[in-house]
Amino acid sequence: MSTANTAARVAKKPGSKPQAFRRSALRLLRTMRLDRSLVAFALLAAGASALLAVTIPRLLGHVTDLIVMGVAGRREADFGRIGEVLLVSTVVVLIASLFALARGRLAQRVSQRTAHRLRSECQAKLARLPLSYLDSQPRGEVLSRVTTDVDNIALTLWQILTRLINSLLLAVGALTIMLWMSPLLTLCTLGTIPLAATLTKFFARRARPQAVRQWDATGELNSYVEEMYSGHELVKTYGTAETATEAFSKRNETVYRAGYRAQFLSGIIGPAIDFIGYLSFVLIAVLGGLQVSSGAMTIGVLQAFISYTLQFNNLIGQMASLTNIVQSGVVSAERVFQLLDAKEQHPDPQSPERPHRITGQVEFEKVSFNYEPGKPLIEDLSLTVEPGRTVAIVGPTGAGKTTLVNLLMRFYETTNGRITLDGTDIRLMNREELRSNIGMVLQDTWLFAGTIADNISYGLAGASREEIIAAARATHADRFIRTLPDGYDTVLDEDGSNLSAGERQLVTIARAFLLRPALLILDEATSSVDTRTEMLIQRGMTSLREGRTSFVIAHRLSTIRDADTILVMEAGQIVEQGAHHELIASNGPYAQLFAAQFTREPVAD
Repeated sequence: MSTANTAARVAKKPGSKPQAFRRSALRLLRTMRLDRSLVAFALLAAGASALLAVTIPRLLGHVTDLIVMGVAGRREADFGRIGEVLLVSTVVVLIASLFALARGRLAQRVSQRTAHRLRSECQAKLARLPLSYLDSQPRGEVLSRVTTDVDNIALTLWQILTRLINSLLLAVGALTIMLWMSPLLTLCTLGTIPLAATLTKFFARRARPQAVRQWDATGELNSYVEEMYSGHELVKTYGTAETATEAFSKRNETVYRAGYRAQFLSGIIGPAIDFIGYLSFVLIAVLGGLQVSSGAMTIGVLQAFISYTLQFNNLIGQMASLTNIVQSGVVSAERVFQLLDAKEQHPDPQSPERPHRITGQVEFEKVSFNYEPGKPLIEDLSLTVEPGRTVAIVGPTGAGKTTLVNLLMRFYETTNGRITLDGTDIRLMNREELRSNIGMVLQDTWLFAGTIADNISYGLAGASREEIIAAARATHADRFIRTLPDGYDTVLDEDGSNLSAGERQLVTIARAFLLRPALLILDEATSSVDTRTEMLIQRGMTSLREGRTSFVIAHRLSTIRDADTILVMEAGQIVEQGAHHELIASNGPYAQLFAAQFTREPVAD
């Protein structure tokens, strides 16, 4: 898909223009709407915990007053009363802790359920996205959004429901009691709030772009690591490990610098607010001492007020320090929402059509297509393929060979014209219905971690072991499979890396054989195997193609000499077509290609 990949490289990166921060934050909170009952219980638990927690300093202040009165000789120390107050304080602390535990458990459940839904939505979205989107995105970047960013969102939601909400409720509760105890001293505390808010806004605004850079850079780093890991054999073969390490180091340095700057700018907020809080604390200590000396306030009340002041300032500092976490989470949410908002492929018709009988007749009627507007690749291409015929497509790289079959598979939609299957416009068919009748074997093999039997039966759920073995025998894969320690139950590594390239290709060919589709698409299906194995596969392909319409894309012309029709494509146009002997006799582009390849790869007639 070289042309598709070229278009992908010029595609605009989704993360280059983030959404509005506030809109993304509100949308992130709305993701919890399905768990609103759990959120409500979490908020109630947080409220109960905060309400009980704010009474503790006042209770301890009352204990101090009882002790001071006894020491001052105004009355005997009432140890019974002191014991009662201490017991009540202990019970309040215990109950508050239980509510805090419930709040944490509920918050964890809400955050993980939300993350679970987001991952499911992302997976469903990926299934609805056109191939053009996936071609334009590095795999690591997409994986980063679905995994790392969603995990960061879960952490952010948990922090909001626990630390942020708890700090806010405690701050409100402490401020209420402080106003009741001493409005004058409370004003001294509140006088520092505007300065603290200004500092928080100042540093948060500068930390936000760094958070965006951090997560974009993290996506690029993940993409590069995935790319290098997938191609580690090539890296070692060409001795480019040092170059790859340097490239990794640069990306890693970018993540480090962006993350460090974001953390540094957000980290300044806490100490700055603590300094402001200490200034108000000194002022309260002086004014409070004067009120105690004048008898307007007891020592216990001043003690409680100072405790509330310290608590209030600490809570404001905590909420400010959480700014970085919240910003990071919202940035991750932006990245996930950009994936969820990506333009989807055209939906299937509500009442899809299907051919009365699928025989495999395919017709291209004046088909035009372009990856980029104004840059046509295929123009007014017409072609009729009768059932059971084998059509080989040859031509230079970028001629549009793979694009042609991608249009047939509806990976891309035609710009103009139409493609029909047994007289039915494929755009009027359900994609799943269309593709279930097409078997495809690509040059790049795709296998998943599982047994060989599972990989062969991937497209046919419930296939019996006998059917799997029959498909493997027909494509000559059975020979090497039986030499493996566990035969068909041999577990493959990710991407089938414990098989050779030729063996992986044989497994994918057996998979296509098992489907017994009406149409076959073979895109350089034998390019990764040796000459002897290629001969075996060709025999298997001959029986596989029997009675089926086949499209064969090939660079090795020796493999398509027996095709019913050979199409020669250049710049999206069919410049020549006919059987092998006809094209050789015409001495046109095909004959030139064949002669050029024949000098390098002799082929007997």
